[in-house]
Amino acid sequence: MVRTSFQARIASVLILLLLVVIGALYFAVQAATTASIRTQAREQLEVGTGVFGQLLDVHARQLRDAVQVLTADFGFREAVASGDEATIRSALFNYGARVNAGLVMMFDMDGKLTASTLAPLSVARAEQINGQLSQHGQSLLMPVEGRIYLLVQATVNAPVPIARLVTGFAIDEGFARELNQLTHLELTLTGSMQGQPDVRVSTLPDMPMITFDGDSGEVMHGGEPFLVQRLVIASGDGFRVQALLQRSLEQARGSVAALNRQILLIAVAALVASLLGALLLARNLSRPIRHLAGAAQRVGQGDYDVPLALNRSDELGSLASAFQSMQQGIAERERQLAHNALHDPLTGLPNRNLALERLSSAIMAERHIALLYLSIGNLRTVTESCEAGGGDRLMQQLAARLQAALRPSDSLARLHGDEFVLLLDGADVDSAVATADRVQQLSMKPFRIDNVDIALDCRIGIAGYPSDGVTPEELLRRASIAMQDAGHLAGRIQVYESGRDAALQRQVQLIRDLRRAAQREELLLHYQPKLDIRTPTRLQAEGLLRWQHPEFGMVSPGEFIPLAERTGSIQTLTAWVIEEGVRQLQAWGQRGQVVQLSLNISTEDLVDAELPARVGRLLAHYQVPASQLIFEITESGVMLNPAVALQVLHGLREKGIGLSVDDFGTGYSSLAQLKRMPVQELKIDQSFIRELDDTSEDAVIVRSTIEMSHSLGLKVVAEGVELQRSLDLLDRWQCDSVQGYLISRPLTAQAFEAWMQRPSTSSVSLVH
Repeated sequence: MVRTSFQARIASVLILLLLVVIGALYFAVQAATTASIRTQAREQLEVGTGVFGQLLDVHARQLRDAVQVLTADFGFREAVASGDEATIRSALFNYGARVNAGLVMMFDMDGKLTASTLAPLSVARAEQINGQLSQHGQSLLMPVEGRIYLLVQATVNAPVPIARLVTGFAIDEGFARELNQLTHLELTLTGSMQGQPDVRVSTLPDMPMITFDGDSGEVMHGGEPFLVQRLVIASGDGFRVQALLQRSLEQARGSVAALNRQILLIAVAALVASLLGALLLARNLSRPIRHLAGAAQRVGQGDYDVPLALNRSDELGSLASAFQSMQQGIAERERQLAHNALHDPLTGLPNRNLALERLSSAIMAERHIALLYLSIGNLRTVTESCEAGGGDRLMQQLAARLQAALRPSDSLARLHGDEFVLLLDGADVDSAVATADRVQQLSMKPFRIDNVDIALDCRIGIAGYPSDGVTPEELLRRASIAMQDAGHLAGRIQVYESGRDAALQRQVQLIRDLRRAAQREELLLHYQPKLDIRTPTRLQAEGLLRWQHPEFGMVSPGEFIPLAERTGSIQTLTAWVIEEGVRQLQAWGQRGQVVQLSLNISTEDLVDAELPARVGRLLAHYQVPASQLIFEITESGVMLNPAVALQVLHGLREKGIGLSVDDFGTGYSSLAQLKRMPVQELKIDQSFIRELDDTSEDAVIVRSTIEMSHSLGLKVVAEGVELQRSLDLLDRWQCDSVQGYLISRPLTAQAFEAWMQRPSTSSVSLVH
């Protein structure tokens, strides 16, 4: 059906085109012929007009010559001079018969009719004829008593003019036939005389009276078209004579009828030949196309090996060659796609799909198998320190090193990014741990990338079949959970522990709910008082974020803050904390309580160039002085992107916002690094303060930090003060401010207001 349809469509299109072309050519020839016939007919009418005029002139000259002979006759002049009416009448009748004149009249010089061969002729008609001849000269065409005459006049001299002789030649059917013989045109003469019936002479007796606008036109007569040329021959007072020259278009077409028949036969013959050629062409085109269609079907079914034999040198042969090349290319690409679908393009290792397939085969065969889920914890930092492409080369070297450490029965796959999975066939948990330890030792050996030695932080999670799962997805998920747990262990190796799925589900739910916690009004700030040792009446506090989860209750910041940092929600939380803190400062200020509030901002906030402007707008909106706000930052946060972070910090300082370095002593930096940062305060981490006494190593660190900070013009805050002896030592070493459970636990806003209303001596007693 497809082949027939295609062939039929080709043939139909070609036949239709041929019909259109030949039909258009035939009708164009017919239109040109018709136009030529009309042009020739118009030319004939123009020629006939001239012939008609010349024929009238010939008859007029003949009449003038004849009448001159009569007027020159001596006997006739004598008769006219003597008034011999009998002789005159006899001479006029003889003359009219001799020259075939239908009308002969004689007028005296006063215009009175003296003799006429036409009777009866009224005196008024005779006077009209005489008057018109006097106006129009020697000849005139005029209707007279039901006939149209060509009138010619001559003067009878003896020797002076004594009479005028008028001769009339009847323009009748004979004259019309004469013109028809000369020009092949039909002639219709019409004459109208006031008070008399119209006179009509025509070679077409049944032709009705024709009326149309203009001097030429086209009329129908007996179903036959005629071209008509109208001539006004004579007109005067009360009369009009006109001629209609007519040319039959059907007769004109008859002259080219034989040519039209020949053209029609040629068109039919050309059409038949073209139809046969179109059918042959369609067949020749459809046959190789059917061959190509069959080959395409085989390719569609996955058969790429059948050769395409089409020995042609034309475009279809080129198409067949291109199709065969395409067939080979598709086969090669399909093989490549099949390989890429199951392998990692960078390392050439099996990918997640192939790993799951092999794991599924092992499970179906009920073979013991262990999974080692390996992840690189510091890959991002390492990649950023390498040149372009260094991270890819590192992954390739790692893959090669891991592959070399496996048994032939084991399998290595790269899941994505920095994650690999090792399938240990027939291994139990103990042997898997030994293999994991060996793999970790291999990964810890430095890699040489761009002349730089790089060490990797590898975390390995272990799960086994059937103890830890019975499906490939379950085993892979639990091995991943164990890998995440391994990141918190010193050895970086962890075997999956039962029940960790529930903990993971809790994390997933917390991550999901954290995005909407602010909208749902689940977040709140607690305020931990800070005691200014030198000025105890100065009100200071640190704002601490809390999350009241509708299902899990109060969630620890140590749990949800890392989740927010990993998932990108931390900036949303920071924005809420800043606005809520500024709003609370406004509320306290309206009650006359001026508090200096410290708020923590994240590492992501330090690379947000819009942060200073956004905080400035909040302070202006709530009408809170910038000096009441302190942002606490970490050393490590600044060091991740120092250029951008320092720009943001300077922007905050320009707004009047105070800056404090939080958790000092736990990061990469030193006091020298603080010179670059526009900070005014330093917070010593609580790990140095909690067990502080005069004999501990922490005492030396804390005391020297306070002294060096003061030398740099920085205030010092000690957090984690829980013992009175620690407070006494800090007071002795001139620490500026302290916070901790000895001062107060974090309080709600209402409880903090109550704490601010305590007697001023209570805070002093803590120190003195």
